Amino acid sequence: MRRKLLEIGGIVAAVVLVGFGVAAIVLGANGRSTVKTDLAEQKITGTPDMTPQAIKGEAAKAGLNVSTLPIPSCSVANQAIDTGSKARCFAQYMTIHALEATGGLYYSQMPRYATANGKGTNDEAAAQKSPAGKPVENPARSVWIDETALATALNTSYMADQTSVFGVVVGIALLLSGVGFAILAAGGALRTGRSRLLPAEEEGSPLAPGVAPSTPQHEGLAAG
Repeated sequence: MRRKLLEIGGIVAAVVLVGFGVAAIVLGANGRSTVKTDLAEQKITGTPDMTPQAIKGEAAKAGLNVSTLPIPSCSVANQAIDTGSKARCFAQYMTIHALEATGGLYYSQMPRYATANGKGTNDEAAAQKSPAGKPVENPARSVWIDETALATALNTSYMADQTSVFGVVVGIALLLSGVGFAILAAGGALRTGRSRLLPAEEEGSPLAPGVAPSTPQHEGLAAG
């Protein structure tokens, strides 16, 4: 009876694993499809300079030190951005474009206020003033604000895409584990001792009290 309960429990556990595996595969595939659909709706296309060699030339023309730039190794030139990996690649090129527009300076390196000479300053007194008499914010900093917002959205798409792939892989692992568990449980792998070694019709055969089971060795001695 105990063995039977264990076998039933094994089958139930296998069914649960298979169910979770199928659900994980469906959810992962649906998530990946959603990422592709949402990216395609944005109609994003890589610019012609979005190749490693082309962007190096553009950065050099802008007066940047190419050896210190985070040059992407991927390429999305003239390609539709409709997958998570392409979205991440596009975001990397956006960083180079932002650096070209700001003279190689990141947001944290740029002066806060605008000046007449275009260099900017962190001194309110030396900053240009608005008609209301307040210092004018450095407009070049808005380049990084826009770039960061868009790049974050694109990188989130990449993360969602990779998470979906991971979900599919985990689902396949759960599905295979469930099937294997069911085979083991149904095949009697939970049986122990003598009942695992004897055929099913012999498992319940009674023996007379005090009589040990016969073996080929005993029978040979009796015949002699």
